[in-house]
Amino acid sequence: MTPTRREFVRGGLALTATPVNARLALGEEGVADQVLWYRSEARRWLEALPIGNGRIGGMVYGGVMKERIALTESTVWSGAPGVSDINPRGATQLNQIRALLFQGDYVQARKLCEECLLSHPTSFGTNLPLLDLVLELTHRGDPSQYRRTLDLDQGVARVEYRADGHRFTRETFSSNPEGALVVNLRSDTPGQVSLKMIFESIKLPGKIIRSGSDTLIFQGHAFESKHSDGKQGVEVECRVRLLHVGGVVTGGEEYLQIGGADAVTLIVAIATSYGGHVPEIDCNKALEGATSKSYADLRRNHIADHQTLFRRVQIDLGFRAEAKRIPTDQRRRSLEAGGSDPGLCALFFQYGRYLTIAGSRANSPLPLALQGIWNDGLASSMGWTDDFHLDINTEQNYWLAEVGNLTESQLPLFTLIEHTQSSGRRTAQSLYGVHGWVSHVVTNPWGYTATGWGLGWGIFVTSGIWISLQMWEHFRFTQDIEFLRERVYPVFKEAAEFFIAYMVEHPKHGWLVTGPSDSPENWFRTSSGVECSESMGPTCDRVLVHALFSISLEIQARLSIDSSFGSELRRAREKLSPLQIGRYGQLQEWLEDFEEAQPNHRHTSHLIALYPENQISPEKTPALAMAARVTLERRINQPNWEDTEWSRANLVNYYARLWDGEAAHHHLVGLIAKATEDNLLTYSRGGVAGAEQNIFAVDGNTAGAAGLAEMLLQSQGDFLHLLPALPAEWPDGRVSGLCARDGFQVDMRWRSSRLISAAISSKLGGTCNVRYGKTVLPIRVERGRRVRLTELSFRNKENVATHEPTVSS
Repeated sequence: MTPTRREFVRGGLALTATPVNARLALGEEGVADQVLWYRSEARRWLEALPIGNGRIGGMVYGGVMKERIALTESTVWSGAPGVSDINPRGATQLNQIRALLFQGDYVQARKLCEECLLSHPTSFGTNLPLLDLVLELTHRGDPSQYRRTLDLDQGVARVEYRADGHRFTRETFSSNPEGALVVNLRSDTPGQVSLKMIFESIKLPGKIIRSGSDTLIFQGHAFESKHSDGKQGVEVECRVRLLHVGGVVTGGEEYLQIGGADAVTLIVAIATSYGGHVPEIDCNKALEGATSKSYADLRRNHIADHQTLFRRVQIDLGFRAEAKRIPTDQRRRSLEAGGSDPGLCALFFQYGRYLTIAGSRANSPLPLALQGIWNDGLASSMGWTDDFHLDINTEQNYWLAEVGNLTESQLPLFTLIEHTQSSGRRTAQSLYGVHGWVSHVVTNPWGYTATGWGLGWGIFVTSGIWISLQMWEHFRFTQDIEFLRERVYPVFKEAAEFFIAYMVEHPKHGWLVTGPSDSPENWFRTSSGVECSESMGPTCDRVLVHALFSISLEIQARLSIDSSFGSELRRAREKLSPLQIGRYGQLQEWLEDFEEAQPNHRHTSHLIALYPENQISPEKTPALAMAARVTLERRINQPNWEDTEWSRANLVNYYARLWDGEAAHHHLVGLIAKATEDNLLTYSRGGVAGAEQNIFAVDGNTAGAAGLAEMLLQSQGDFLHLLPALPAEWPDGRVSGLCARDGFQVDMRWRSSRLISAAISSKLGGTCNVRYGKTVLPIRVERGRRVRLTELSFRNKENVATHEPTVSS
């Protein structure tokens, strides 16, 4: 049903009677730092603004004469389930490889690893970009008063300008309730909207057809030949329906055109055959549902749905009205030039939350890939693939989820983990000859778990533990016992069964060690000077196996199950190698104190003991904490340190855990200034890891935002730590809605770098130890109430607290 003229005009214009620039001028605290805005249209992909509904993504350019929206969808994947990815020689040569490594013959072991363990998949695939929806607009004269915005609070990209004596407004959003992307164009004067709609930059083989007088369709397949055989991939369909008030529609075989309309709304539906779906049916269902509503209803429903998630957390790191009147690209460049802008740091934090909401929802079919749900075509056309990297990137994508009060966003990740667990059983048996499940460095929508296809990264055997830590963190934050019993423990138990059977005793030390394995993606020098990467018992493996065994034991105790298996796990945990300090005072990355082949390398996988794990801390393990700091300083002070987006984000988290607010802030600013584009999307720097140019990766946005949260609130240890790494640049501020482990939620205010008040609430009720500075106070929070602490509470070292009911959001 096409909405009436009255529905479009009343709904569309009334909802935006106060334009974005007027809202900015109000000076409302927190409002402007939730809007990205620009005075010119985007000229390239990394200047466009991202929208998404957890599955359908768009990069909106905001052009005046030609609007371009680069469309993507998370399940547009080439490839297929692999049936012969596992190297058949692996199981027969495993013991020989281990013997060579124990003997120190790393060169011969490397050769056997390459021949017998690496895989050569033919159908791994990659996520692929789809096409650009292009609107050729008709205007006379040069436009003026141009403004392009992305309102994080509303989840709406907006363009406003004057042309021909009229004001034109365009809004674009991707609606989760409707499962469709929506574009609305209108003018303040009837009959002024004219455009031609076409598809450009089509990345997939297929065809364009017109259906009736109002719908343009692309039908194709996600075929490509770099990461699959060019013949395997999902079926894809994109349908765009044109709704209008006034005007006359015409069209050709591959375009639609309208002239003289009062308002135009485009509904974009995208679907694939992933998971057995029929694209045509899914697209038609989405279009019929969306077109039965007015634009005002579509917009209202989208904003309400988005704000339910986004408004859970608010942050202010220093209100500076003058900064908020400066376009976002200029603010970022000013920061790069050495300026100070706490508000931009707060905006970057909320942007990370926005991208998580836009890219990963409870009903998303897949979790965030390397580029989230967006795709510039660069990662997918090089050796990386736009896939799920399990040696840090996919984990980083979700570090923000729990502390950032977006716990539901992890649900699609848990489904992928369970899928990987299922296929990982076959890999465990076929490649290593043991039960349980295992994965390696990369996976795809079909649960790929075989090794990778390159030395230095392909044989990372503990990736399944690392990604599964996200399930454990979800329980720690939510205390969902049913989730722990039904979903977490089966994953951890089977992984523990694998490593109990897989690990071997070191002939010299008697330690249980993994191997052959990598410390992703780093290399060491042998005593003869040869560069190698595979060894027995790298430190990151030890950290992850220790976490696996410890978590499994804690779950068994909580659920009162599997005591006999628990005894076996305890004995094995006692035989794990210790964390070691090397010749330079650094935390050793390998079991032996090797020299690094690339001292400037971006990866610091062994430091996961500091973050996200809690096996190293300044208080409980000060010597190891100092060794971690030495590792960081040695790495980042090397010439040509590989300071790409995710490694910068790591530094924010690492230094926050070391309670060094100044260093954490320095690297947060460095991330925004040196690894972030003007649209605030982070990128992997050209020249690093084989990239010829800057390539967007969402992990810097999400992990960087997680690091900022870690500077304000930590809960990984025995207490809930308030402002553990507050930098001098943020002397006054407030934050509300941050989540802590054990089901707590925290609001805080501070002034002159001192805590003013903290309100701690819990949906479940419970006790916790709250730390500020060196003072720790035990408190109990009743369900449905909150405890408010002040600086006086900590200064007097007594529980001077007030109890008050919580306000339902």
